[in-house]
Amino acid sequence: MASVKWCVPGERLSSLEDCAPGFGTYCKHGYIFASLAGYVVKTSDNGLMPVLCVVRDTDSLLLPEVGCTVTCKVMSINPRFGKVQIMYIGTRPLKNTFKGTIRREDIRATEKDKVEVYKSFRPGDIVIAKVISMGDTQSSYLLSTAENELGVVVARSEAGAIMVPISWCEMQCPKTHIKEPRKVARVQPEFLQT
Repeated sequence: MASVKWCVPGERLSSLEDCAPGFGTYCKHGYIFASLAGYVVKTSDNGLMPVLCVVRDTDSLLLPEVGCTVTCKVMSINPRFGKVQIMYIGTRPLKNTFKGTIRREDIRATEKDKVEVYKSFRPGDIVIAKVISMGDTQSSYLLSTAENELGVVVARSEAGAIMVPISWCEMQCPKTHIKEPRKVARVQPEFLQT
């Protein structure tokens, strides 16, 4: 029986006591590490020690890079940053999401000291951002929305309706007409769905 999970290069996969190394892995200090980005496949045959391999297909090679535009979903916020899941690179959907962080100082290009995260994003919002720093296995990608084209593109109100942008810093519920603060993106034509 085989089990499958996603990994990135350098990620510790297992102890050498539990598994044997296979394709796409290397050993160091008694542990097996991934040498490729891809799917970890753990196979065991007839009660022998399981073998770990890392395999990839062409879609799994798609990774966020510094400078690329990504679409992500806000998972949680606090006064210092918002945590997001990266779902698209440009217009290409990802098979596996990546973790991202949007720090308070990376939300707007001006008046950075006046930015409040909860007035810019809320959990569940869909945001277009730019990658400004690479992540690793322990941390997430650093993202920025400090350009006019970047920010919230889809948000739901407390009434459950998809809100409509009314300015660069507000969205309004079409049902209740209640306005909520957001860092609204000026959506570029390539991101509009027809």
